[in-house]
Amino acid sequence: MAKNFKELFNPKEFKWGGLTLPVFLGMLIVTAIVVYVPFGGKEAGFLRPNFISILGILAVFGILFGEIGDRIPIWNDYIGGGTVLVFFMSAVMGTYNMVPATVLKSIDVFYGKQPVNFLEIFIPALIVGSILTVNRKTLVKSIVGYIPLLAIGVVGAAVGGVVIGLLFGKAPLDVIMNYVLPIMGGGTGAGAIPLSEMWGQKTGRNPQEWFAFAISILTIANVIAILTGALLKELGEKRPSLTGHGQLVVANAADYEEEKEEEAQDVGQQDFAAALFMTGIIFIIANLLSKVWSALNMPFEIHRLAFLVLIVIALNLMDVVPLRIKAGAKRMQSFFAKYTIWILMAAVGFGTDVQEIINALTFGNLIIAIGIVFGAVAAIMLLARPMKFYPIEAAITAGLCMANRGGSGDIAVLGAADRMNLISYAQISSRIGGAMVLILGSVIFGLFA
Repeated sequence: MAKNFKELFNPKEFKWGGLTLPVFLGMLIVTAIVVYVPFGGKEAGFLRPNFISILGILAVFGILFGEIGDRIPIWNDYIGGGTVLVFFMSAVMGTYNMVPATVLKSIDVFYGKQPVNFLEIFIPALIVGSILTVNRKTLVKSIVGYIPLLAIGVVGAAVGGVVIGLLFGKAPLDVIMNYVLPIMGGGTGAGAIPLSEMWGQKTGRNPQEWFAFAISILTIANVIAILTGALLKELGEKRPSLTGHGQLVVANAADYEEEKEEEAQDVGQQDFAAALFMTGIIFIIANLLSKVWSALNMPFEIHRLAFLVLIVIALNLMDVVPLRIKAGAKRMQSFFAKYTIWILMAAVGFGTDVQEIINALTFGNLIIAIGIVFGAVAAIMLLARPMKFYPIEAAITAGLCMANRGGSGDIAVLGAADRMNLISYAQISSRIGGAMVLILGSVIFGLFA
């Protein structure tokens, strides 16, 4: 049943993020006081910038825009509903100083600028929960076919970008170097920044020259990817044959029976807690391996999240984790994906500069970026089914999660597409796919820059 605005104003309905209207209004008033009222000669003087306080503030902003966005007819059906509205409204508020700088700084710390931040709880919980609970046979099938799927997406993006670029008088090499590489490079930190250093090393010029445009076109593509994620979600509802409803790999009946056996486990709070504690230890091991790898001066870097993916894959394949803990991990993943996504989208939005998008938003750049994103999506959807993947889930993970701004872009895309359980594949796209593009960029810059 479609959601409507009327139910939001019924004081007895628990529609505001599980809260009644009077309770939520009380929380909104407290948040407004803490955020906007100066005290003791300081802006936001009542703010105590600790984890739980920022969590509460972001939850209020997220619920406010999320519940409204889920009830705007066209927006909800085709743009991404509450999840995307939370992102855009938070971005506008952050960019145009509608929230004090003190609060924005605290949100930045909460989200990703300290060792103990929300993103490093959210992503590991989703990775462990999603990989650990995938049927082992299905997992093997996905690993074998997924890497070639990433390459198909990059080729499709290049073809789409070059074809559209020719219409605007852009040389194919220009499109590939300055549009395709930054968009498909795995984000800002893991993609655009190292690519700009490669470009500067090969040309002898300031890397900032390449990076300034790269980050702008990547920002445009990130927004296109988010909106496309919402459109693919809608397409899946209209054409069920194209989607696995959150499952990437086409599995047979026997695989589904094994998954049902795991899902039938009775999950208690202790199982949830055990899975969360185990996730922490696995993440510690992943970080340790990443540091050791870096200290050995290996020819390429492996991100700690990439090690996390590899460790959890190994645990699943070895079948060493009890079913109860797997069930607890699935509950953990569901909790973070379902009940904290608006919090995370608000944090991502407040850290997004809308002006970056506006500065690069010429008609030609917009259409070329659309051509690149749609080229990746089209190529993957055409070849996904023969490779035993569902077309929509394949396009979202191997396509859109390559064409965004890395970790935060993955969260936004998967949130808009309502496919948060695919975060592990999104991380493979951003990390392994991004590494593939870095190698490609090194070769292209070496030959043509």
